[in-house]
Amino acid sequence: MGSDVRVGDEKHQRKLDELRRRMAAIPGRGESAAVRIPRAAELRRESLPVPPALAELLPDGGLGKGSVVAYTGARSLLAGLLAAVTEHGGHAAVVGVPRFGLLAAVEMGAELARLAVIADPGPDPVEVAAVLLDGLDLVVLGLGNASVPPSRTRVIAARARSRGATLVVTDGHWANPTLRLDARVSGYAGLGAGHGRLRSLCLDVDVRAKAGPPRRGRIDLCPNAGRVEWVTRETPIRSSEMPIAARGAVS
Repeated sequence: MGSDVRVGDEKHQRKLDELRRRMAAIPGRGESAAVRIPRAAELRRESLPVPPALAELLPDGGLGKGSVVAYTGARSLLAGLLAAVTEHGGHAAVVGVPRFGLLAAVEMGAELARLAVIADPGPDPVEVAAVLLDGLDLVVLGLGNASVPPSRTRVIAARARSRGATLVVTDGHWANPTLRLDARVSGYAGLGAGHGRLRSLCLDVDVRAKAGPPRRGRIDLCPNAGRVEWVTRETPIRSSEMPIAARGAVS
């Protein structure tokens, strides 16, 4: 059994070494980008692009570069974050989220050539994510219901700040994130009594930063000519729009 453990550790280390080589080769990122540590004031001014309807709810109009975001809820919003970053020329990865919907991300505009998916990161997904922060703009990390010790979250958060990369953690507990973001499916329109074409999906979004009051809003995801558009909802859900019984069940 001891030899099996050693073999597993060696394979994991080889995977990490290969990831480090790939991160260093990404133009504009990698080792050359990690030499200079951005100042905190610069990072506050710079944000990753997000769908415009979501930007209205975020304190800086986007996800701050160098920040850590704790996310809960429907994966539709995660797909939108990845789509916005890659569509605007950034590079991103999804780690430890085995059932992530790539089709949904593509329909929101994601460029798959700039998106890496590591469904099975091995025994230490946090370390894999840490390596990816060296070369990517956005890393989405699924924790598999685990709780990361505060001593380690501080180290990873410092790494994200120094690289100017953004880490979004989900499906677990992460102490003291920069921002907490939650999105729940609250309704949909167009299906009638179980039939018809889905016209829109409504998300209730809750944003909590370390400073300032919580921000809340509703966003409709509307299919349009093979593309999913994000639209700010300004009116209440009508009675004809059927509520989903199990909130968050649709991703």
